[in-house]
Amino acid sequence: MEEWRDGAYRRTLSLPYGHGIVALAPRPDHIACRLFLTDPRDLTQAISRCRRLLDLDADPVAVDEQLRADPLLAPIVGKAPAAGCRDRRPAEFAVRAVLGQQVSTAAARTHAARLPRTASPSRTLRRGLTPLSWALRRSPPSTLETLAPRSRTTLSLVRPAGSLPPGPADDREEARARLLALPGFGPWTTEIIAMRALGDPDAFLPGDLGVRRAAEALGLPGTPAALTARAARWRPWRAYAVQYLWATDDHPINLLPA
Repeated sequence: MEEWRDGAYRRTLSLPYGHGIVALAPRPDHIACRLFLTDPRDLTQAISRCRRLLDLDADPVAVDEQLRADPLLAPIVGKAPAAGCRDRRPAEFAVRAVLGQQVSTAAARTHAARLPRTASPSRTLRRGLTPLSWALRRSPPSTLETLAPRSRTTLSLVRPAGSLPPGPADDREEARARLLALPGFGPWTTEIIAMRALGDPDAFLPGDLGVRRAAEALGLPGTPAALTARAARWRPWRAYAVQYLWATDDHPINLLPA
């Protein structure tokens, strides 16, 4: 579904008139973008999707000025540009978040990698990538059952009559309520979807192990309640603060709370 190859990030795009592939490569003063589209009518939508993927409409100066005002957070702000707080389509990222519940990030990647391989080879796009949404809807029940106990939650996301997560244009509080109503969804899963898929710049994950470890290393509070109180001064950019905290450590044993 996505890969890093030859200096570029490549992934599938599900667009109104068909599927496509984008290759995004960093350059000194821009991001090089190559699109392979089934239908040229999807060009405008594809460009818009790429801008959202890279969070190009954010104002990194405003974000960093606000976060740098906290003297304990300031040392890690500016070491790298403000990281984007969104990256994937809502339904796709919601499934990936569910697969990551209570397992390491490496195990979650393994689970996610299995799903596109279940799709028919005839649906694999010409450059070797398979749309995850297509693979999920056509995966045999046995494949999803191997992901138990997350299979029930995964099925609730992809069945035709299910409640797919809303998109970035939806009301964020309503979106959170809809996600929390799904089986197997807790605060961590809901907030990371709000951050990564809905593009909420103020989404916050005080219970995330990686966030708590990084916070403690900087002298910030490590308990969720105390960290939430401290993070009030970071609003409305708490999602970017989370990105900075994550970037301080690889946290290889990042067990994700539900």
